[in-house]
Amino acid sequence: MTFTQLLLSLVFVLIPLVLTLYLKLGLENDIIIATIRSTIQLLIIGYILTFVFDAENPIFIILMIIVMILAATQNVIKKGSGIPGIAWTILLAMITVELLSMSLMLSLGIIDFTAQEVIPISGMVIGNSMVLSLLFVSEFKEEVKRSDEIIELILSLGGDKKSAVSGSLKSAIRTSMIPTIESQKTMGLVQLPGMMSGLIIGGADPLEAVLYQLLILFLILMTATIASIIVGYLSYPRLFNNKLQFIGIKEES
Repeated sequence: MTFTQLLLSLVFVLIPLVLTLYLKLGLENDIIIATIRSTIQLLIIGYILTFVFDAENPIFIILMIIVMILAATQNVIKKGSGIPGIAWTILLAMITVELLSMSLMLSLGIIDFTAQEVIPISGMVIGNSMVLSLLFVSEFKEEVKRSDEIIELILSLGGDKKSAVSGSLKSAIRTSMIPTIESQKTMGLVQLPGMMSGLIIGGADPLEAVLYQLLILFLILMTATIASIIVGYLSYPRLFNNKLQFIGIKEES
């Protein structure tokens, strides 16, 4: 694709922009900002990846992964404000999922430690973990606020903090995982996944593209589970003080 073709593709942005203006939805500024930001960010990352791929230096690969983890963590922290210690919890979850994913794939010989393989797959792993963590913290905060009286009651009857918050915790984990599981059920029937479509457009054999996509689907299912569980089980103890009193979610200022 050339830059001229890219400019022509802005017609796909113009259509929703005109519709939102006509219907007075008030989203035109968001659409414009999102378009400009995504274009600038992707062009910058394109030049950076070109440099990293050409250099084939392990240090650059690791630096790219660190930047992705920090950016994803910062994005989730904003949504998880009010949960004590959420920053370190999210960071630990991101690092754990990335290390586990890469360790398994490299040790099993599924991929090689090259920039072309490690960085794109790490981006999908970290990005998916970020989305799942966002879903979890949003739902967990709502669940805890809805169940604060039940939590207090369980504590007053002698229950421990895990049993008091267990219902809210499991519900939030389940809710955050459902979109990933449901999307995989219809994969190939309702939609062709992005990675698979990209490989096919790039000229890869369709069956080879399917095999790579299945790898990513299995990987995403694992990250969906582990990210939610890590964030959940490290977050809930911080909702109680040393005297086993429920302090709950802090209200955002």
